[in-house]
Amino acid sequence: MGFVKSPEEIARIAETVSHPRFVNAEMLRVDFLTDPAIVARLLPPTLEPAATPLISVNVGRWQSNCAGDFEGGSVYIAAKYGEIEAAYVLAMYMSTDQAIIFGREVFGEPKKHAAMGMNRRGTGMAGWVSRHGVRLIEIDADLGPDLGASEGRSADFNIKALPATDGRGLEDDPILSIAEYDVSLRVNREGTGSVVLRGTKHDPLDEIEVRQVLKSVYIEGDMIGRARNIGRIPAGAYLPYYYGRTDDWSQLNTEAGPISAI
Repeated sequence: MGFVKSPEEIARIAETVSHPRFVNAEMLRVDFLTDPAIVARLLPPTLEPAATPLISVNVGRWQSNCAGDFEGGSVYIAAKYGEIEAAYVLAMYMSTDQAIIFGREVFGEPKKHAAMGMNRRGTGMAGWVSRHGVRLIEIDADLGPDLGASEGRSADFNIKALPATDGRGLEDDPILSIAEYDVSLRVNREGTGSVVLRGTKHDPLDEIEVRQVLKSVYIEGDMIGRARNIGRIPAGAYLPYYYGRTDDWSQLNTEAGPISAI
């Protein structure tokens, strides 16, 4: 233990980081179609829209071998990179600093701190993500019977980017990564649902139009992950997207008094 790790400690940490496990997950999700022009605008260079302008929004809670217990929510856009199809993580919100730091620094996920809630009553379930006093995500679902246990896989595109030390631009060309998961479900319920996306100056989720809800999904199970780098994005081309995924630092100036409403 200490600020300088021993070879044995490094090996133990590396084994954990390279084999992350997110288990006993409970996730409520809504899939919907949006305007194809919105998808084309929000996807960064090198990623292309999938055949269907599909957006998925989820809230959930997890246990893990690498970030403790945590809650959160995410917004995904169906995308492709060459022949690889996966979900691009547009926005992601977590309840703990361990979950934020692990996902952001290892995978490149655009994580921010937020509060989350999820509850059920009969066949109905609801979930939400709140930040700066605004419920950015609200999901309501009416779920059918459990479809039973199943095995599957999922994958997410993420982008690892580092701002320049002098504050202008990025330090280097960002890395496009893909996180892949083996998914073991114990509960899988589908049904109808709705989703409301709200925005602030830091989290403009209201830019996404909900055109047609396809389904709601509730699952319980385990996700065993691994990640790898698959490409680079020119720093200048990615910069507008990078600033769009972080808080607007220029709007957090308290030098002359309290900041304006979020």
